[in-house]
Amino acid sequence: MKKLLSAFAAFTALTAAASAADLPRRVAPPPVFTPVPVFTWTGFYAGFNAGYGFNTADTRAPTVVGVPAGVNAASSVFVTAAGVPTTGVLAFGNRNSNDGFVGGGQIGYNYQFTPGSGVVVGIEADAQYVDFGRSRNRYAFATAAGGGIVPGTLVFNPNGISGLDYFGTVRGRLGYAWDRTLVYATGGFAYG
Repeated sequence: MKKLLSAFAAFTALTAAASAADLPRRVAPPPVFTPVPVFTWTGFYAGFNAGYGFNTADTRAPTVVGVPAGVNAASSVFVTAAGVPTTGVLAFGNRNSNDGFVGGGQIGYNYQFTPGSGVVVGIEADAQYVDFGRSRNRYAFATAAGGGIVPGTLVFNPNGISGLDYFGTVRGRLGYAWDRTLVYATGGFAYG
């Protein structure tokens, strides 16, 4: 009987070891799928800019304006020594170029209908300070019919007649985007 019990114990032990090989293995969790973010042009933006602007067609020729005689001495620019209204000429000297500092900012918003690639619409506005014409057309003289500078008519004009202090635009945008490349057309109005 001892032999039978020993054989049964050995059989049981070998059976248990053999069945352990059939147990399922611990399986690693599946990898987490993280989608790559899709680029979109949708959103608000703002910025600042600075630079220098210039005119390539500067002129140094004076601007001359003829002034007709008024109805009476009170409404006339030029009056003779006898108090009679007369015609005259005003001249503004163009001494320096029309160039200077430019700086300002812009804001805008775009909306892309299909992220990644698709139609983009937007609106943008900007405003710029400019220092154009700061030293242009600063003086004038007047002469009456018959010639000679009319006394008391030398004029200093600190802003000039062809200066520009500010300008801006408001524009719409329509385009098509291929990922990070946007091809668009823009149009609107400008003021200064």
